[in-house]
Order: sequence, then C-alpha cells, then structure tokens
Amino acid sequence: MRTVCLPPIHNVIAPIVVAAALFAAPPIASAQGFGIGARMAWVTNNSDVEVDSVRFVGGHIRLVSRRWGLEVSMDRHSESFESLNQKVTETPIQTSLLLRMGSPSVSPFLLGGGGWYRRKVEVLDGPDAAVQTTDFGWHAGLGLEIVAGRHFGFHGDYRYTFLDFGKDNGLTLIGGLLPGHRGSQWTLGATIYF
Repeated sequence: MRTVCLPPIHNVIAPIVVAAALFAAPPIASAQGFGIGARMAWVTNNSDVEVDSVRFVGGHIRLVSRRWGLEVSMDRHSESFESLNQKVTETPIQTSLLLRMGSPSVSPFLLGGGGWYRRKVEVLDGPDAAVQTTDFGWHAGLGLEIVAGRHFGFHGDYRYTFLDFGKDNGLTLIGGLLPGHRGSQWTLGATIYF
C-alpha cells in the first residue's frame, strides 16, 4: 500500500516562480555564487514525549547573491528495529529561499520554503514488502553563514518544520499569529563555491 500526500500545484509553483523572478532581476542576479556541499541535521519531533533528536546526513546545492539565496538539500537517515522486524528510511528534500542580511563574509539569514518528506518502511526478515509515504510541509527559520575565502563557507541554521498556518492553538495576541509546527531541526553544513 502506497500513500502519497501532495499539496495543490499552486502551493508548489508559487515559490519556484518567486525564486526565479528574484534571480532574474539584474541587481540581484549580479555577483551570484554556485556552491555544493555536505551537511548534517539533527531533527526533533514536536511531541510531549521526551525523545532524542535523530541525525541525518546529506548534501545541498546553493545559488546565492549578496542578498538572496536558493538552497536545495537532501538528507537521509536509516534505522533498523529488530524487535519490530522493520527498517525505516527517511529522505527529506527541502527547497529554501534565503534572505541574507550582512556582509558577504559573515551573513545572518532568514530562510523559508517547502519540503517533501519521504518515509519508507521495509520488512527485515520475510517477504519483500514495503510501505512508502511522502508528505509535504513548509519550514522557516534563521541561520548564519561564514565565508572563509572566496570558495569555502560554512553555515548553521535552526528551522521549524511542518508549519501549520491554520492551527488554532488557543494563544492570544502575538502567540496567536504564529503558526504551529510538528518538528524542528538544527543543521550544520559546509559549502564549496565556484
């Protein structure tokens, strides 16, 4: 049995069109950099139960200018549960628009975007059976990138995942304006720019 949960097409197309428009504008398009890199992420579910964060390993591609950036990342985590006879593999793919605020060498940034979160559950011993799901969720956060030289940078960020903009969490005033979320993650990465 396979379940795929995808957002309406306008929720996916709109961020892509906005990012393309930002990079097509002449002042923004000048002084762009293209980079590839590796990253580690520590993901925590938002639950009342005290659970440790789960470590993901992956890579990313970055296209940046002085004030804007676009990041596409893919991470992976696989874990076997012998007592349940299951192997769970999670592969999130996130696209983020970065708003860079600062000098080119030390740049705090805001980020936001969408992500596709794929989970596959396989049987360890027995028939070849697997259940695969894909969920879509929005994320937002903030981070800091430090560029050491012209071709190397490292960054860290914190982001809330699976933002819920329609959640009625019973809070008043400013707390009632903030979206709910189902998780969060810390990310550390290094990028080589060309």
